[in-house]
Amino acid sequence: MRTLLKASCVIGFDGRSHVLWRDGEVVFSGDRIEFVGRGFPGPVDRTVDYGQAVISPGLIDLDALGDIDSGVLTVDNGSKLDNGRLWSADYLRRGPKDAYTPEEEQFKYRFAFTHLIRNGITTALPITSMYYRAWAERYDEFAGVSALAGELGLRVYLGPCYMSGTTYVRADRSLGQWWDEARGLAGFDDALRFFRDFDGAQGGLVRGMFAPDRIETCTPELLARTAAASAELDAPVRLHCCQSAYEFETVRQLRQHTPLGWLESLGLLTPRAILPHGIYLSGHPAVSVQGAEDWERLTASGATIVHCPAVFARNGEALDSFGKYHAAGINLGLGTDTWPPDLLHNMQLGLYLARLMGKSATGVTMADLFNAATLGGARALGRDDLGRLAPDAQADIVVFDLKAPHLGPIFDPLKNLFLAGRGTDCRASYIAGRCVMEDFTVAGTNMSALQAQADRQFDKLLANQRQRRFDDAAQQPLVIPVFPWADDV
Repeated sequence: MRTLLKASCVIGFDGRSHVLWRDGEVVFSGDRIEFVGRGFPGPVDRTVDYGQAVISPGLIDLDALGDIDSGVLTVDNGSKLDNGRLWSADYLRRGPKDAYTPEEEQFKYRFAFTHLIRNGITTALPITSMYYRAWAERYDEFAGVSALAGELGLRVYLGPCYMSGTTYVRADRSLGQWWDEARGLAGFDDALRFFRDFDGAQGGLVRGMFAPDRIETCTPELLARTAAASAELDAPVRLHCCQSAYEFETVRQLRQHTPLGWLESLGLLTPRAILPHGIYLSGHPAVSVQGAEDWERLTASGATIVHCPAVFARNGEALDSFGKYHAAGINLGLGTDTWPPDLLHNMQLGLYLARLMGKSATGVTMADLFNAATLGGARALGRDDLGRLAPDAQADIVVFDLKAPHLGPIFDPLKNLFLAGRGTDCRASYIAGRCVMEDFTVAGTNMSALQAQADRQFDKLLANQRQRRFDDAAQQPLVIPVFPWADDV
């Protein structure tokens, strides 16, 4: 069936860059776009006129919140060493356990995927927390996640996370690494099996990736096997890297390389590498290695840096700077990584932070951030059929409504969205030509029931975080209110 979508603004693609069409049209049939512009000359089976709205390419989230987020508990709730964010030596000695049942693990993905769709994201690389699990993710769990993606219609790159160890807090409040390499290698074997079994599943909506946890929680053997599999299968590898001074110094101590230097030595610093968050390179004032060696590695590699401005800005950190990385030709994508799963919010913050860090109001533009959320994400995945509205591209199309009063008087559709919009202004979403959301409602979803279950599971997450704390902190409040409750004073 051939469908024609109309709106007051359409973001097309002319082969080089995004372009705007006034009163534009997008025509698709099956999973492919046929036409973008005005005055489609052929017959259509269905026309949808969205009126005052922006028809946009679907957004690509390279570090997509796939969880009921525990990261929000880091905000003004005390040190993560004391509040249970990390495993304590007490908890490790008692034996880590899963906070959720297998059914609850599946639900968290349903909750997260629904909200990704609700925020205009059509391609997602999910990320979840390992802190409230007994260990990492599992093959059978991700078989269920693949089926869920097919049910909801979300395009995903999947692979169970695996790791050789974890960071924990010793009794003296110093950080240490706890290792179980056999478990890590078994996790990689499961990830490789998942890739071979599920790459291309759900009619192509599901593609495989390799997702080792964090660079400091991996051993040389684990990453060497990952590099070999990535090269053999031409598979993306997403690895959280250069995201803290602790990580940088730990890798230096354990591997005698900077994090990027170690990836390069293992054959992992390639165009297939997708690296959140890329902040702490050699030369950063908080690390022990100065000079431009990491910068030279990164600019020569073709790897992608996934910029997640919201989660770092909360803690007073930022990429220094988006403009510098962009000017150097480094491919930049965007990720949500935390609640809210709103890439538009991250575009807004990313723009403001780039201008602050670069000390310039002109060095980075709104177009640069929008490109990162679309074309940059597509380039990271080696996909020239995503992140754009053009003939023969995938029919991954979202519609942002422009009639909400919080947007103010419309003077430029994209600037209004950047300055005052939010992801939930997304009114409709089509993925591979399938309408997965219409009139702000994700197909087949009861949002009230979804929220009620998420609230129940968040209570279990809180209980698990209390167990991870030091014994001497167990009676302290986990959540510190912004202002004290009057009846507690």
